[in-house]
Amino acid sequence: MVNVVFFGTPEFAVPSLQAILQSGRHRLVAVVTQPDRPRGRHQRLQHTPVKAAALAFAPVLQPERIRTPEFVAGLRSFQPDLGVVAAYGKILPDEVLGVPRLGMINVHASLLPKYRGAAPVHRAVMNGESETGVTIMRVVRALDAGPMFAKAAVSIAPDDTSDIVEQRLAQRGATLLAEVIDEIANGSAREEPQDDAQATYAPKITKDEGPIDWTLPAEAIHNRVRGLYPWPHASTTIGGER
Repeated sequence: MVNVVFFGTPEFAVPSLQAILQSGRHRLVAVVTQPDRPRGRHQRLQHTPVKAAALAFAPVLQPERIRTPEFVAGLRSFQPDLGVVAAYGKILPDEVLGVPRLGMINVHASLLPKYRGAAPVHRAVMNGESETGVTIMRVVRALDAGPMFAKAAVSIAPDDTSDIVEQRLAQRGATLLAEVIDEIANGSAREEPQDDAQATYAPKITKDEGPIDWTLPAEAIHNRVRGLYPWPHASTTIGGER
């Protein structure tokens, strides 16, 4: 059994959190998630999806800054053996990476080394990929460049939107994560280095990418509409209105 500290924020991370809880083979000692933010039309303060799922099972930490000595000391007090990251939303500094004695692993939504970065699912759909996947990798200082423990492919249908693909990847990643944690715990885990020469990048999606370029081929526009759903949406302007 290993003591696990979990870093995650959005809905994508919830199945991975639940996989740790449901395995019964490891102990969730703490959860770190982004601070609560105002959301929705009325801008009401809401829990992150990970916080909502974790409150009944483990202490939840929501630091504004994760580099502070106070946060690092607090994290160390839980004596975690392993850190698990799934779409936490911030780059973890060396001070945090060094706390768990077995290091940190990440659930990344692509078949690494393709689509390193913040928006691997959106970019894969926008690029018209017919397949993507999920990779469990070790967290290192370089962006999504750590050695890999396991990978699993997931298909992308021609009309799938990014949210549908992300849900599929979240479930597959959770299953794979549970297997990798077991292997790390029993000493059978094996790590494969990435081929940096094959790396591609998936930068964060911005609102500026929403307007449709009608000079593009129809298939490219179709892929853009799918990839930018549910945010920020593909759009066009007619009569001065979006």
